[in-house]
Amino acid sequence: MLITFLGTGTSQGVPMIGCECAVCTSGDPKDKRLRSSILVQSGQTNVVVDAGPDFRQQMLRQALKKLDAVLFTHEHKDHIAGLDDVRAFNYLSGSGMDVFATVKVQEALRREFFYVFSNHTYPGIPKLNLKTIDNKPFSIGDIPVLPIEVKHMQLPVLGFRFNEFTYITDANYIDEAEKEKIKGTRYLVLNALRKEKHPSHFTLNEALALIEEIRPEKTWLTHLSHQMGKHADVNSQLPKGVECAFDGLQIEF
Repeated sequence: MLITFLGTGTSQGVPMIGCECAVCTSGDPKDKRLRSSILVQSGQTNVVVDAGPDFRQQMLRQALKKLDAVLFTHEHKDHIAGLDDVRAFNYLSGSGMDVFATVKVQEALRREFFYVFSNHTYPGIPKLNLKTIDNKPFSIGDIPVLPIEVKHMQLPVLGFRFNEFTYITDANYIDEAEKEKIKGTRYLVLNALRKEKHPSHFTLNEALALIEEIRPEKTWLTHLSHQMGKHADVNSQLPKGVECAFDGLQIEF
């Protein structure tokens, strides 16, 4: 299985209009973060987790010709806003795009993309096949998916485990039962927005404490705001086995 980080930033990431902080003005490509998303690829199946406002740019940058499904963690705009651009894959495949989401996320998609679900559609709009998921395991093609329920302040969000790899974004609380689903994972990706306290995201120290509890072989931090600091500076302060992810990073297992 191959994991590609399509984006590792947030809406408070880079570039920020008018911001002159060290990250926003950095010349290091690893500090240029699009909105958080990953591409999961097996021998037969390609799945994108979250399609935010940068989805089209991410697909063009990846030169991806085949996409089998989009899998959503939650309904915030920075994770769903790019869904309209699956129309290019509709054209290439000649079929609708499978979209895996909870009932609550589907409600948001129906509001945001009302024209897709209207009784009076027109040529060229995206074609979507909504697939309802919850906290039970399922598969997308030959990719097994184990949902992990986390909290983003009060909002339910799903993380996902793909065999030895677990991906969690937009969280600041995971209860003990859901932590059991993560334990034993070899590779962990966890959100860490910044160093200062935040009402709905893990801080750097909170993320490190959870990593110490889970004890994966390797962890990458994602959903990084420009407030976290420059990639190289933060990496130099992290414990062994923990690194900041960056756009374009690939993990194969």
